[in-house]
Amino acid sequence: MLFFKKKIPLTDFFTDGFVDIHSHLLPGIDDGAKDMDTSIALLLKMASFGIKNFITTPHVLGSVYPNSSEVIKQKLAAVKKELEKREIKDISIQAAAEYMLDGEFSALLDQKDILVLKDNYILVEMSYFSAPINLYELLFKIQLKGYKPVLAHPERYNFYHTDFKSYYKLKQAGCLFQLNLLSLTDQYGKGVQKTSEKLLKENLYDFVGTDTHHQNHLELLPKIGTKKTLAKIKHLLNNNKKFLS
Repeated sequence: MLFFKKKIPLTDFFTDGFVDIHSHLLPGIDDGAKDMDTSIALLLKMASFGIKNFITTPHVLGSVYPNSSEVIKQKLAAVKKELEKREIKDISIQAAAEYMLDGEFSALLDQKDILVLKDNYILVEMSYFSAPINLYELLFKIQLKGYKPVLAHPERYNFYHTDFKSYYKLKQAGCLFQLNLLSLTDQYGKGVQKTSEKLLKENLYDFVGTDTHHQNHLELLPKIGTKKTLAKIKHLLNNNKKFLS
């Protein structure tokens, strides 16, 4: 017999002061929101869940998404202006970036051309196919420059699923972990879901993020809305408030 878990509203998760630190909401800048109307629609939908504070993080990824800090700031200013124009006053949005750990990112570090989440926290990611050969050198360099690396969705790097000890090695190297909330569902596959649960059980996560790209993500997000899930991630939701709001 199947027992259905009782759902609770997402507003129980995203209370006042929560800030979403991973999303792709700036228009026409990466694989997220395609235009301004989509950006605003995503923000309003997320606000209905209780998420009203954002540090959105467009990709900075070589020639695929060659977003400069200046371009990101310009797009952010345009979104803020549109929110003001539409008299939407209860949404606060800032911008950082999701940096691919590659040679171009290393050059940005040297130039100190980095958009931080807050203080000295940087959101970084890796290829889904393999970790960079110089991963630990890059992590060391980030910290040598005075920053703290926050690795986006570590559960989604399938090459670590059969090498779980590498997660501990990353933590020992000073890397913080950000959980994608949809990884707690089957959105990215059962392997990712299972790994996210194990990382939670081992208390290896530091922060959470929605990684919202489009409306489909937001249609799926209520699937996490159970008391059991809230109990598992409440400390992470609080970390977002405490360290990044």
